[in-house]
Amino acid sequence: MQRSRQQKFAVGAFNIDNQETLIAIARAAQKLNSPVLVEVSDGEVEALGLENVRDMVDNYKDEYGVEMYINLDHSPTVENCKRAIDAGYEFIHIDISQADHNASEEEIIAKTKEVVEYAKFTGALVESEPHYFGGSSNLHEEEIDYEAIKKTFSTPEGAKAFVEATGIDTFAAAVGNLHGKYPVPKELDLELLTRIRESIGCQISLHGGSGTPLHYFEEAAKIGVSKININSDMRYVFRTSLEKVLADNPKEYAVVKLMPTVYEAVQAVVEEKINAFGSAGKAI
Repeated sequence: MQRSRQQKFAVGAFNIDNQETLIAIARAAQKLNSPVLVEVSDGEVEALGLENVRDMVDNYKDEYGVEMYINLDHSPTVENCKRAIDAGYEFIHIDISQADHNASEEEIIAKTKEVVEYAKFTGALVESEPHYFGGSSNLHEEEIDYEAIKKTFSTPEGAKAFVEATGIDTFAAAVGNLHGKYPVPKELDLELLTRIRESIGCQISLHGGSGTPLHYFEEAAKIGVSKININSDMRYVFRTSLEKVLADNPKEYAVVKLMPTVYEAVQAVVEEKINAFGSAGKAI
């Protein structure tokens, strides 16, 4: 993360909910010589298994010779964060407001501090934010209500106070980024992002990167964002590619034979983001 700040690139944090997506990420990282984060949220952990994800990532990291780490994304409880730290996850996102949208700032700070202290045993980096982050990792049909979203934007003062109160390593900024894929492109307030960058010393992440014009990512990396999350763009391509390949091969029941077409499509999305983030060629 220090390298990303010094060299003005951001690392892609790509969600997986199956092995094919992990293969796509590993192959993109290898082809472009880019560091990557593989991330799993609460539902994905439940489906794949916390320790299984650790083993899978380690196996593909060795097989493809890539710089690849794991991020626990939007974990709603301290206990789950501690389990991931014990399992060797390098990045931990504690998000108390994910389970309780009305959680008080005092509760969020207290539980975030508990995870920060626990993470010192392994050196895992902890990420958090002081309030609920909107949207969902899906395909939305409604327009984006920017007037409503602006009420939840981060502020330089709020970011500084939260970072100082919790001791987190990464602050999840809200500047127009929103979970999910929408009918219209997202718009990021880069001037606000710059002021937040100037107000805090820790890393900055952007959630809800899907459906965002790539020039915003290029500028965000130059401003000093270290981590950008991508999920819905990958899920959309995975599903639409799978639907097409199934329709084109109605008599093929060994679905595993059809999957290379699917993860090649997902790999193309990951490569596009890596190039926009400026992380190509930055792996060690």
